Amino acid sequence: MENNPEYYVQGVCSGNRKALAKTITLIESSLPKHQELITRVLDQLLPFTGNAVRLGITGVPGVGKSTFIESLGMNLVERGHRVAILAVDPSSTQSGGSIMGDKTRMEKLSVQKNAFIRPSPSGGTLGGVSRKTRESLLVCEAAGFDVIMVETVGVGQSEVSVASMVDFFLLLMLAGAGDELQGIKRGILELADAIVVNKADGDNLEKALQAKKIYADAMHLFSPATTDWSPTVLTCSALYMTGIEELWKTVLDYHKKLSASGALEQKRKKQALAWMLTLLEEGLKDWFYQISEVKKLLPELTWAVERGTSTPTAAVKKLLNSLKN
Repeated sequence: MENNPEYYVQGVCSGNRKALAKTITLIESSLPKHQELITRVLDQLLPFTGNAVRLGITGVPGVGKSTFIESLGMNLVERGHRVAILAVDPSSTQSGGSIMGDKTRMEKLSVQKNAFIRPSPSGGTLGGVSRKTRESLLVCEAAGFDVIMVETVGVGQSEVSVASMVDFFLLLMLAGAGDELQGIKRGILELADAIVVNKADGDNLEKALQAKKIYADAMHLFSPATTDWSPTVLTCSALYMTGIEELWKTVLDYHKKLSASGALEQKRKKQALAWMLTLLEEGLKDWFYQISEVKKLLPELTWAVERGTSTPTAAVKKLLNSLKN
């Protein structure tokens, strides 16, 4: 039965948590038979996807991301939403990271029947983890979750990866850590649809308000990704649940404006096409290295480049020309 796509499709669409977990486990499997099966499952689930608000969340170390996600998640669950949280963590292969940490830290949210928390797979490259997260996102939508939060656990390229699969990208920041803009890559600021200064409470409140002004000034230096939305800067205290409702109102406002203009649909189409081309490139690369002629030539050409008896350009040309014969 579990080799039958219908088992997974019916289970997911009926909101069966066990079937949902098994379907995501299938996505995470690298076995060819599982990959073939999940492709058939996803094809059948596709008509039931696309109805959720897709929210990406990243933040500097120590920003209180888990507390923030739990506070926002609890607020949404109490409003009647069904919330799924997925993580992208390419760093887990090296450090072990906090791969199960987020689930154990979100103690209140993890026991809610209308919440689903799935840590990222503990292996693979960023591309592999991203693929699994994208497909898991679609499965959660088909299962009836209407808010999907995708969290970056790693740093660097994972922000770009998450921004390319969500509608709204949120950057969590801290105040009072010296130069507020130090260490923030311009590229990450440009990705943000909103910046939220967390821990705006107690003695830190005034610093948070100052930081908000600095970030707002910085955001004016960038051209918005769409004419329908100017990135906004907010403050909140995830610990005391202040500013959470204002943030969610901002996300809904964004969704409403971009949906009305058609920009959201266009954004999702572009994301899907870009992802298809990425998968095509990865597939071609895998296929190329499996070709017997390439396997035979590659070691000797590598050796020739290392010794300086061949240029990299000539070696690559020889490899590619070998496929024409």
